[in-house]
This record gives sequence, C-alpha cells and structure tokens, in this order.
Amino acid sequence: MAGTVITVAQQKGGAGKTTLAVNLAVALLKRGASVALLDTDPQGSLGRWFMTRRETLGEAGLEFSTSSAWGVSYEVEKLKKLVDVVIIDTPPKVDSDLRPALREADMVLVPISASLVDLWATEGVLDLARREGKLPKLVLNRVKRGTRLDAEVRTAAEQLEGELIAPVLAHRVVYAETLGQGLGVVEAVRRGPAHDEVEALLDVLFARS
Repeated sequence: MAGTVITVAQQKGGAGKTTLAVNLAVALLKRGASVALLDTDPQGSLGRWFMTRRETLGEAGLEFSTSSAWGVSYEVEKLKKLVDVVIIDTPPKVDSDLRPALREADMVLVPISASLVDLWATEGVLDLARREGKLPKLVLNRVKRGTRLDAEVRTAAEQLEGELIAPVLAHRVVYAETLGQGLGVVEAVRRGPAHDEVEALLDVLFARS
C-alpha cells in the first residue's frame, strides 16, 4: 500500500467524487494507513470538508494539499514520501488538464451516479485513461437497489472499458450528513449499511482476504 496513488475522476458533476474520496480516506485511516488528500478541483469541496473536519475534531488526522492540474506530479511526489496513500480529487471535466492526475495514479476510480446521463459522461474519462495506459475501476454510487434504473445502469456499465466493482454505495442520507460534518461514514456513531458498503469497497480495492 505504501505510496499508492488513487485518482478519482468523472466528467459529470455531482457524481460523488468528493464523497468517494473522503470516505475511502477515512476508512483507510481507520485501518491504520496514513493518507493525504490532494484537491485539484477549483470548486474546493474537498478543502471545505477538510477545514470542517479540523473544526469538528480539532485534528484532521491526514495530510491535505491543493494543486493546479499541472502541479499534480510535484505535489504527489512530495506526498508519497509522507503517507501510505494519496487520493486525488479532480475537476468535473475531461481535457488535457486531467492527464497529470491520471498519469500519476496507481488506481483510477470513476464514480457513476445511478443515471444513464452519468454513464454516458463516463466514456470521455475512460478514453483519456486508456490513452494514459490505465484501466479504471467503476464504482456505482447513489444506487437505488431493486429499481429498473439500477438494473439498466448496471447492465450498461458492464459494457464499458473499465472494471465494474461489485460493492456499491447506495443512495443514503448519511453520506451527505457526515460529509457536511467533516467526517466519513465509518466514523458515524452507529455502524450501519453505509459503513459496511465503504468497508466492502475498500476490501475489494486493496484485496483484503
């Protein structure tokens, strides 16, 4: 795990990039890993979460940095010397600015919110990742299990040039609530389905037996 770089990318805004990034980061912390978050999105949602976390807990417990698209390589080089895992949150667009974050990644995660519009937007990310020699892992987000749309999106996602991850993140209020508190769902007072979803995702990404 040492020095692993995870890039979270998606062309469609609102797909859950920041939610995925922070929940993976917090879950990794809970497992004893050291983590850094790198925000390359000018909207700064990840930075606001980090500052809220400091206000809530007093100490964030992880490293945080920001970067322009073309400063990614420099920041990643520094952060990899400090932590086990670097997680990069990227802007909701697909152009040459995304390439440095993809190039640095050991693992590319593409969250797909449960809609066909999000699915269509994914193709641009996958194409750019392929040009950088990366095979992204697709994570279904805001899933409403048992619905016709869920089945349609899942079937269509299986046809994309990426690895569809079995664990999904369901449509749950707790993800938004904890994000607004500067926390991850695994830090919620009571363990619940969202906690188990994030842990299952982490198990698959890092192949814990």
